[in-house]
Amino acid sequence: MPRYRALWLRFVAPIAGITGLVLGAVAFLQARLERRSSLDELDRRARAVTNALMPLAEQGLDERRINPTVLANRFQGQSRTIGVLLCRADGSTAAQSSAVKDLVGCASEPLRAVLAGAPEVVSLIQDGAMKVRLLATPVPGTDSLPLGALAVFHDASFIDRQVTGRITNAALVLAFLALLISVTTLGSAYNVFGGSFAALATWMRKLRLDDALEDPPPALPLRTLTMESERLAASFKAARSSARTLARQATEIDRSWTRERLRNHVMDSLGGAQLVVVSNREPYMHMREQETVRWLVPASGLVTALDPVLRACGGLWVANGSGDADADTADAEGRLVVPPGEGRYTLRRIWITRTEEQGYYYGFANEGLWPLCHAVHERPEFRTDDWGQYVAVNERFAQAVLEEVGSAPAVILVQDYHLALLPGLLRARRPDLAIAIFWHIPWPAPEAFRSCPWKAEILSGMLGADMVGFHLQQHCNNFLDTVDRTLEVRVDLDQFGVWQGKRMTHVRPFPISIQSWDEREVAHGEDLDAEVERLRVAYNLHDAVVALGVDRLDYTKGIPDRIRAVARFLEKHPEWIGRFVFVQLGAPSRTHLKRYRDLVAEVEALTDEVNWKFQREFRKPIHLFVGHHAPASVRVWMRLANICVVSSLADGMNLVAKEYASAHDDGDGVLILSEFAGAARELPDALIMNPYHIEEFANAIHQAVEMPESERRERMGRMRERVAAFNVYRWARDLIHWTARAGNVSRAAETPAAT
Repeated sequence: MPRYRALWLRFVAPIAGITGLVLGAVAFLQARLERRSSLDELDRRARAVTNALMPLAEQGLDERRINPTVLANRFQGQSRTIGVLLCRADGSTAAQSSAVKDLVGCASEPLRAVLAGAPEVVSLIQDGAMKVRLLATPVPGTDSLPLGALAVFHDASFIDRQVTGRITNAALVLAFLALLISVTTLGSAYNVFGGSFAALATWMRKLRLDDALEDPPPALPLRTLTMESERLAASFKAARSSARTLARQATEIDRSWTRERLRNHVMDSLGGAQLVVVSNREPYMHMREQETVRWLVPASGLVTALDPVLRACGGLWVANGSGDADADTADAEGRLVVPPGEGRYTLRRIWITRTEEQGYYYGFANEGLWPLCHAVHERPEFRTDDWGQYVAVNERFAQAVLEEVGSAPAVILVQDYHLALLPGLLRARRPDLAIAIFWHIPWPAPEAFRSCPWKAEILSGMLGADMVGFHLQQHCNNFLDTVDRTLEVRVDLDQFGVWQGKRMTHVRPFPISIQSWDEREVAHGEDLDAEVERLRVAYNLHDAVVALGVDRLDYTKGIPDRIRAVARFLEKHPEWIGRFVFVQLGAPSRTHLKRYRDLVAEVEALTDEVNWKFQREFRKPIHLFVGHHAPASVRVWMRLANICVVSSLADGMNLVAKEYASAHDDGDGVLILSEFAGAARELPDALIMNPYHIEEFANAIHQAVEMPESERRERMGRMRERVAAFNVYRWARDLIHWTARAGNVSRAAETPAAT
């Protein structure tokens, strides 16, 4: 109760205070005006007395008819008049009332001023507790000089008493008015808001306790409150749905998902339908090196996640052939079996022209949608020609998918922002397909997405899918808000989806993950230890604490801020100069775009600056390696590094954070992780920091290098457990299972599509 009384007091006090100040200021001004008016009234009365006495004063000074003493006592004690004083031109006293003998004489300044020629002098005299008002006027003579001066005295003490009484009465009235206004305002506020807030509180209590979720109460007094209530309800519904799913998963005897378990589950879920992954990025690319052709795995979180899924389940991957030797290693239709030498699944490459690549990939996708969705202060560029190429290439992908699946049932997993139109294109030609689109990058707030000129077309294309997946619930909420404000469709917050006629597109979070390093065919055991030791020797790292960054060279990864944070850390803690080394593995990305070339130049310049400032003869603080790094090399560096730094300014998930935890089977190591990466929700045992705050970033590095081994192992152990339990196979199981279920795959498999 005291808390609520204090709350009401905080509400009422400002109203009463401001009301009191305003009304008090008015009363103060009124009192001053009344005081001035009373003094003016006394002065008018004094002038009237002066006018009445002036003839007598002239005669008295000439001593022609009356004794001046008679004049002095003429008005004494009448109508607040205390008395008069008559002075001769030489400054001597001609007559003076007995009541004013002790106040002033003819030698006082007011009388001297009048005798010197002043037309009138008014003065306020303090006589003990009494105040006296004096009005002195010259007695005119025969020439320019006066015969003398006549002063009339009035009692002015009543004015202070009168004003004080008025102020006291006004203060009481003002206090009453302030209280009345406060109580009235409080009552009105309660009348307007009290019922709505009480209904909101009741609804929130039901939302917290009941399984049956009602809509928020209508007519809430604030629009933002209405919007946030609807989002809260949506989040609760989604959270409970996820909780039920997790509860069902918890009842399973074996909670770990393996390649074999995923294969069996997917075969059951597909019911004979084909599994097809579609992405711009291909999982394997072939490049020429002098007279030979070699294959490599592109630096991509998407490839890291999906390649082990298709290795486990088989199927088809449709992608853009971007390697300069890709056409020579595929058949006439662009098909080949991958991985090279193993043959686990089929890769279908499509070919796009240089002009199409410029508009579709570099233009609309990476100069438009990429900065729009990441919201890292990079202005999106939207050009009509780029949009035309984007539409054309999405059509090309749709045609390739339809050629490959024929009339058979299939589950299509469309990947990322390059192919937003593809689900709608496939739906229009094959309504029976089960289609999902997984958006690997963040989805922005509706206000940000409004800037895209073709927002309606993109959303309509995505809603051609049965399932739209994101990493985080927040991105799902943003997507539904965007759809609700852009398209004439029905957003269903109970089922968390979008109705278009009788068909629903479900929207769900599926936090993506990785395959463990032990399952990959890269350095293991003694070979791994030997490679770690080789790197220590090659770069003189034996007694150094090594921090590692592994990224594409993209402005969303926060690499310049990372280097500045390293510099700031060394400035604040010079004892670590020569003992701390930061290694950045940077894969070139989109170098066709000026913004990315500028980023590489900026990173190289910052690296040189920091190395020049902090390098010692035997060791430099930063090693920057720009190039494509094979998975085996990345694993070695991760195993060597005491610290991994992931400082994304915005990121859907960021799998480097999970790969680092998986790489440290020794149970040691520290992960510094940006709060703006989706992985921060998955790995709370990392040191979470704001990459824009260089001081906080530098402090996180210091905390990492000083962290006791016991704490490092506790944190790393929990992160490794999380990554192992929620691996890429579990992610794929959830995405494929719910897509197949939403698309009625079993029924579609029984009824092949008509050709």
